[in-house]
Amino acid sequence: MTEKTLTLALMDPPYESANTTTALRIIAAALKQGIHVNVFAYEGAVCLPLSEQTPHANPVKGTTAEEEDHPTTKKFVASLLEIGGGSPSLTWVNCGLCVDERGAANSIEGVRRGGPADFLKMAEASTNTLVIPTK
Repeated sequence: MTEKTLTLALMDPPYESANTTTALRIIAAALKQGIHVNVFAYEGAVCLPLSEQTPHANPVKGTTAEEEDHPTTKKFVASLLEIGGGSPSLTWVNCGLCVDERGAANSIEGVRRGGPADFLKMAEASTNTLVIPTK
């Protein structure tokens, strides 16, 4: 059986739409099925693995950050990178132009900086490519 690779281009920033959650679920499902995954984060999606994200309290409910246990997208991405740390593999590339525009240079470990040419190379080498656009 030949190895399969899925490449995704993500554009939505964290917490803005269900597109991000759906994309992260697709990535997890592909990895669990033994499919290699490449992610090219573009536009606001470069903030998904931003290391400064922190859980927060919910003042409406009166709960602390610990009680709320609010997940961050950096934790989701870190979990996926852990799953894809061997075979199958997960490669996550943040668009450097988008990172600079947003001041989002501090990503979690495992995320690398790249550019649109990286997306082209990943897509050309993939079995399939999925672009998840913004609204």
